[in-house]
Amino acid sequence: MRIVSLVPSLTEAVAASAPGVLVGATDWCSHPAGLDVTRVGGTKNPHLERIVGLAPDLVLANEEENRAPDLAELRRAGLEVLVTEVRTVPQAFRELDRVVTACGARSRPRWLEEAEGAWQALPEPGGRISAVVPIWRRPWMVLGRDTFAGDVLARLGVHHLHSGHPDRYPRIPLDELLDAGPDLVVLPDEPYRFTPDDGPEAFPALPCALVSGRHLTWYGPSLTEAPRVLGEALRAAHR
Repeated sequence: MRIVSLVPSLTEAVAASAPGVLVGATDWCSHPAGLDVTRVGGTKNPHLERIVGLAPDLVLANEEENRAPDLAELRRAGLEVLVTEVRTVPQAFRELDRVVTACGARSRPRWLEEAEGAWQALPEPGGRISAVVPIWRRPWMVLGRDTFAGDVLARLGVHHLHSGHPDRYPRIPLDELLDAGPDLVVLPDEPYRFTPDDGPEAFPALPCALVSGRHLTWYGPSLTEAPRVLGEALRAAHR
């Protein structure tokens, strides 16, 4: 098999499940470290000719991360494209099963078994922490309805206050975020790289949890440790 992945999560998953089949990945595919494949540009602006030139048996994509016109162009070039859709943790596991099977994994990967077990072992949340979850600033954007990250947080006892918004990633002015009165502000390090010096100062009266975007938004081997890593960060901020 020759696989090109246009999704960082899936790049990591395939590299761990079917070593050697990846021939191309995006510039944003940072895991596993030292991955030696042809880089094919960004998730939103891939080099289509470079992908076609790699002659892959399969291109992996995601309906949210990749643009439909790019995927249509790859199909017109004769390439098979597998498109995932992930809005919940259970859906992530179903899609990962589909991906690793399509990429030639001979058995269900051990990491996938461990990840599913880690999420099934979570206790029912004892209480609900309300939160706003910015993913960008200038302008401020937050998690809205029907997102994978929102489902991840809900399973860890965090209800984000814009989960009922009509948009999936609405733009909300800062004063409205403050007026919402959350218990906590969750600041991931991607897609916007919030840091201790860039983000918390906008919410001076609120506890802020700086969390790993890979554990909050990626669906792949990071799901194995995500419940523990995210849970620790959230609890530390909301003491």
